Amino acid sequence: MVSAMAGKDEYYNRAKQQGYRARSAYKLKQLDREFDLIGHGDTVVDLGAAPGGWLQVAAEEAGRHGRVIGVDFQRIDAVERGDAPVETIRGDMTEDETKAAIAEAADGRVDTVISDMAPNMTGEYNLDHARSVHLARQALETATDLLGEGGNFAVKVFQGQDLDGFEDDVAREFAFSRRTSPDASRESSSEVYVVGKNRLTGPVRVGDVRDVEITGVGEEGDGIAKVEGFTLFVAGVEEGDEVRVEVTDVKPRFGFAEPIEE
Repeated sequence: MVSAMAGKDEYYNRAKQQGYRARSAYKLKQLDREFDLIGHGDTVVDLGAAPGGWLQVAAEEAGRHGRVIGVDFQRIDAVERGDAPVETIRGDMTEDETKAAIAEAADGRVDTVISDMAPNMTGEYNLDHARSVHLARQALETATDLLGEGGNFAVKVFQGQDLDGFEDDVAREFAFSRRTSPDASRESSSEVYVVGKNRLTGPVRVGDVRDVEITGVGEEGDGIAKVEGFTLFVAGVEEGDEVRVEVTDVKPRFGFAEPIEE
C-alpha cells in the first residue's frame, strides 16, 4: 500500500516542508540557476503570480536591493520570504491601466518578467495548447512593453503546433532564447518554458534588409553603418559605400549584417 506521503511527488513534499506556496517554486529556482534570470538588486515582475510561489523565489533572488511585483486577478496573501519587498497588483496584465500601475511600482525600471500562467484546462489538447500560447503571447507583449535593454523573460507554454512560431517571436525580441523543461516539471506534463535573455530595443532584427551608408571602419575591419543611431557592423565593405544589407545577428547595443548581392 502506497503511503499518502509517497503518493505526492517530491517537489510537492519539498514545498510543504520548506514553506513555499507551490511546487512550481522549484521550477523558477531551476530556471534561474540555469539561465541567471534574476540578479541581486533586480526589479522582477511576475505575471499571473497567485498563489505566490514564484514571488517567494524572486524575493529571495533579488535580495534587499531589489523589488518584486506580482500581477494577478486573484488576491495574493502578503509574501514574507526573502529580502526584496513584494508588491501585488490586482488586474489584467494586458490593460494599459495595469501596465501603468506596474511601471509606477517598478519606478520605471523592470529587469525581468516571468510568467507561470496556464489556461483553465478543458482536457482538449489542441484547445488547451492554443490557449496557453495565447497567454504566453500576452505575457511576451507585456514584457516587451516593460523591459529595458538587456532585460530577461521566462514564460510557460504547452507543447503543440504553435510553439515554434511563438519561440520565433521570442527570439526576435531577445539576443538569446531557449526552450527548456525544468526537472521540477511533472514527467506527464506537456509544459515547457521559453526563456529570452538580453532584451533587444534597437531598430533592427535578424533578417531585416536595410539600405545603409558605410561611415567608418571598425577595429576588426568591418564597415560601420548607423540605423537610427544603432550601430551595424558590415563585412566586406569600405568607407563611403552605399549598400543593401541583411541583418544576421543583433545584440542589445549593436548588430552584424552582410551585403546582399544584386
